[in-house]
Amino acid sequence: MLEAKLERLRTVHSKMKAELQRVIVGQDEVLDQLLLAILTRGHCLLVGVPGLAKTLMISSLAKTMDLSFNRVQFTPDLMPTDITGTELLHIDPETSARSFRFEPGPLFANVVLADEINRTPPKTQAALLEAMQERRVTSGGKTHDLPQPFFVLATQNPIEQEGTYPLPEAQLDRFMFMVHVGYPNVDEEREILKRTTGGAMEEIQSVVTAAELDELQLAVREIPVADAVFDYALSLTRGTRVRSGEPIGFIKENVSWGAGPRASQFLILGAKAQAALDGRSHVSIEDIRTVAKPVLRHRIVTNFTAQAEGITSDHLIERLVDEVDPNRAVGAGLPGVRSEG
Repeated sequence: MLEAKLERLRTVHSKMKAELQRVIVGQDEVLDQLLLAILTRGHCLLVGVPGLAKTLMISSLAKTMDLSFNRVQFTPDLMPTDITGTELLHIDPETSARSFRFEPGPLFANVVLADEINRTPPKTQAALLEAMQERRVTSGGKTHDLPQPFFVLATQNPIEQEGTYPLPEAQLDRFMFMVHVGYPNVDEEREILKRTTGGAMEEIQSVVTAAELDELQLAVREIPVADAVFDYALSLTRGTRVRSGEPIGFIKENVSWGAGPRASQFLILGAKAQAALDGRSHVSIEDIRTVAKPVLRHRIVTNFTAQAEGITSDHLIERLVDEVDPNRAVGAGLPGVRSEG
């Protein structure tokens, strides 16, 4: 039964990616990570300079699913009620009776594009991130459930920092993946020019319903994981920390704060989805390594020493993956390291 579900998942994934590639040139790794997040019910933050089709990717992804979609352009004057909704006074035209009714905001959709999330003040960011975690909003003392499934796919510009409100690490932790969107190569950029300066753009077709997507997401969670793979995920997460146990040398030198338990959860879930897409009903060490960067990069806070030397969280993750030995058990809670280099 599980094998049949996973076969269907791979078919749906192929169709979704094919539809996306009708309008998106290149960016295969970015598209794969977006689809992994969708299959594991995770939220995703896309970071890249303007003009790299981040917004187009997300809106096109929503079209491949038979789900409701809203886009919110985050601005400095956006208030929490602008996205969550508010209580409005309703007057009955026949009886003139007055009552307050909740008017849902743009968060009440299956897929929400939070465009330039770092351009809005912390109070509105907090309202969005609370909805991401709780999957409901509160207004006028009443709780309103958000539609299911519910995904927040946000974009952020890493260049312009003036007049922006960077997300604190505790709020970044709500996102399963942070995906870096890079520049296209010369052939891809040439193809972009041909597609966008000619005739009409391709139309995206829906290939999966909400009910079927829910079944596929449940199938991903059914994939078994060996204890050795759990231990490896724990070793990577615990290996990023400098304030518990005996920190790894190069981590202690370059990191202020490491990843929390949510990172391990997302490593396992992302690895399950990766295994399913690779045609396997079991999770391997390599699956964990594949999702390590998008899961961990925004959960590692580098210190001044690292920043001065140009060492990024990606550099540290690469070294951590290389040095943590998957053949050694976590044991007393310490990652097994091949060498301190």
